[in-house]
Parts: sequence; C-alpha cells; structure tokens
Amino acid sequence: MDESVRDLWQSLGLPGLIDVHTHFMPKNVMDKVWKYFDSAGPLTGRTWPITYRTEEQHRLELLRGFGVLAFTSLVYPHKPDMAAWLNQWAAQFATQTPDCLSTATFFPEPGAPTYVADAIAGGAQVFKAHVQVGAYHPADPLLDDVWGTIDDAGVPVIIHCGSGPTPGVHTGPSQVRTVLDRHPGLKLIIAHLGMPEYSEFLDLCEEFDGVHLDTTMAFTPFIEETMPFPPAELPRLAELGDRILFGSDFPNIPYRYAESLNVLTKVAADDDWLRKVLYHNAARVFDLEDQLTEATNRG
Repeated sequence: MDESVRDLWQSLGLPGLIDVHTHFMPKNVMDKVWKYFDSAGPLTGRTWPITYRTEEQHRLELLRGFGVLAFTSLVYPHKPDMAAWLNQWAAQFATQTPDCLSTATFFPEPGAPTYVADAIAGGAQVFKAHVQVGAYHPADPLLDDVWGTIDDAGVPVIIHCGSGPTPGVHTGPSQVRTVLDRHPGLKLIIAHLGMPEYSEFLDLCEEFDGVHLDTTMAFTPFIEETMPFPPAELPRLAELGDRILFGSDFPNIPYRYAESLNVLTKVAADDDWLRKVLYHNAARVFDLEDQLTEATNRG
C-alpha cells in the first residue's frame, strides 16, 4: 500500500478522499475493457497498461486502504439493449458495497426514459454517459426525456464528452452545450477536465451553475505528453475551486494511484483548493456529508 496517499489527505485534515471516477463492472465487461486497452485500440490511441488489474475484492481493498470513503462504479454501454442490465448489476453492486455510490447509465434508445426513471426510483446517485465509446450525440432526441428526468431529479451525470484520448464522432463542447441549452439546470460533471478542450469546458463551467469538472488523469505525465493543460488556464481552475472534483479512473490507469493526487498538489492554488477538490465538493454534490460523518464515527 502506498502510504503517501494517506499522508496527503491526513496532512490536509481531511477524513479521507472521495473519488468520483472509478470503474467497477461485471467481470465479463471489465475483461473486455482491459482487452481493448491491451490492444491499444483506436479509442485509446496508444499503449495503455492497466496498473490495478486484480480481482474485484482486492481492488475494493486497495481503494479503502488509500482512504477513499466513497467512489463510483461507472458503467457505460457501447450499443443498444445493454444499459438496463448494466444498471441492474450496478444497483446490486452498490447494495453489497455501501461505500460505492449507486451508479446507472443510459444509451439513446426507445426504452431509455423508462429504465432511467426506474434507476432514479431505485436510488441511483450518479449516472455515467460516455459519448466517445457510445458514439452518440448527447442531444439525440431519444435522450431528451432522459435528460429532463435526470434534471428534474437533480442526479449528477459524469459525462466523458471531451475529445481525448482520441476524438469521437460526437465529442466536443458544442454538443454538450446543446444539451445544456435545453436543460440548463443539469448537474453535469465533465470527465477529465474535458481534455483536450480544457478552455472550452471551463467556459461551460463558468456559464452554467450545474456544470462541474473532474480531474481524472489530468496533469499526469502520461496525459501531459499529448494533451497538456494550458498553464494560462490555471488561474481559472483556481477560481472554479468549488466546481472541481477529484477522479482517478481507477483501476484503468497506467501509473500508481498516488500520481493522480501528487500532480494536483503541483497545480493547486492552495490547501483549501485541495480540500475542496479531494473531499468537500463531492460531499456537497452527492449530499454525502452526514453519511460519511456517521461512517467515520462508526469506524
């Protein structure tokens, strides 16, 4: 176990970390995802070794050992007739794993409004949308009722819509802006700081009160090689400290977990910014403060 992770959040006076961007999936799905990374497929565009390729229980133990108090099981479909059963799996996983936020997903298909409403009724705390992998327009008419239902319920959506690591058919800020123009109250968490369109997604964050950004993989040497964050935008990132949430992409990262955190200490405006990003912002967005306080007291 890398003690530097615990040393960091303890030095900030935090009770632990909240990681909003982690992946737990049915084994057959995760195996296919890892195989895709192994093949350096066109959506990754480069060699991508999986650092935490271990069985599920060990991965849970690793996160908890790092001091992660809450995390997600971000599932996502790449074709129709897949999202509903992924939602069933994720709901069951959350029931068995109390520190995992109950996660759901969707795809542009006729049944989407129904299974999204069912997921919300069942207690879904976060949705995942992957525009790059799903190769769909986020403003597809088949999703209009989905966005409306999620907006009304106030459930956050973590959306991979930036054009990194490689562009998708419908990635980019303009497509997401169309959704936000229709549903300006949506709580959207833009994955990976929107890389590589960092500036444009910062614009959206400033324009729409419900838009947040997660730090997943940003600033790491692996990403800076090809999609560096523009230094001139660091002051804006500091000013938006209430809208930035920590994410790691665990277990599908080609480096140690600690690196996801160490790079943030180098760009942080100050320790208060780090406290917000690593814990307080996510606790607020997902309404976890009371739940985590009780869990910490029990522990």
